[in-house]
Amino acid sequence: MAVIPFRKPDPWSFDSPHAGATLSSRIVEDVCAALFDKRLAPGDFLGTEKDLAERAGASRIVARDALRTLQALGVVEIRAGAGGGARIAGGNPRLFSQALAVQLSLAGVSVREMMDAQRGVECMAAELAAQNARAEDLAALRALLVEHEETIGDAAAYTRSCMRFHLAVAEASRNRVLVAQLLSLQHISWPAENRTLTMPVARHVLDVHRQIADVIESRDAGAARRLMDDHVKMIRTRRVGEGDDGVPHCC
Repeated sequence: MAVIPFRKPDPWSFDSPHAGATLSSRIVEDVCAALFDKRLAPGDFLGTEKDLAERAGASRIVARDALRTLQALGVVEIRAGAGGGARIAGGNPRLFSQALAVQLSLAGVSVREMMDAQRGVECMAAELAAQNARAEDLAALRALLVEHEETIGDAAAYTRSCMRFHLAVAEASRNRVLVAQLLSLQHISWPAENRTLTMPVARHVLDVHRQIADVIESRDAGAARRLMDDHVKMIRTRRVGEGDDGVPHCC
């Protein structure tokens, strides 16, 4: 099998010391550093387990451990058998939104921190959505408004529909970083069912979502940001007032 060579000069090496690091972790760090520096790119062939061991001056056990770590991180795809080896994977930030949410939960992130971050993400997403939304994005927002109306009497279904609306706004921004961040925050912040949802609150949310969709469609980025800011600030006020174990009254 023809092996795709590394670009010249050599994209990454093991020349720099890593104090206190195992050789396996050093390999992982160097590969990641090469990615960040654009010396490696999706599709590049990293080599076989044997290749990696020889390049690093390590045993195949160490190389195998490094490759397994890189695979778990989503950095490489490994093909077994003849002609196989490790290749730099294509990126998919959505795959790690749940993993990030788990780490934030384990770190004990407070409601205040979470909602402040969500406010920043959602306001920027709404502003960019007004600038970048395509016809299919606008259609998705309108379809979700119809879904809101159809599910308004079912608290669990309505809650899920509202979550999808906020995510659809982020997707309309055409910014994958914002989408991944919002997905992570939704894993933590969005209830499976808003048990305190009342019909007046549900109708208010529907009205706000309709206004947000309108200003996005009209390409009014400032208005989209302001409406989303007010909307998320209301959610934040309720959540912070309820504490970490509270259930939001909005969306």
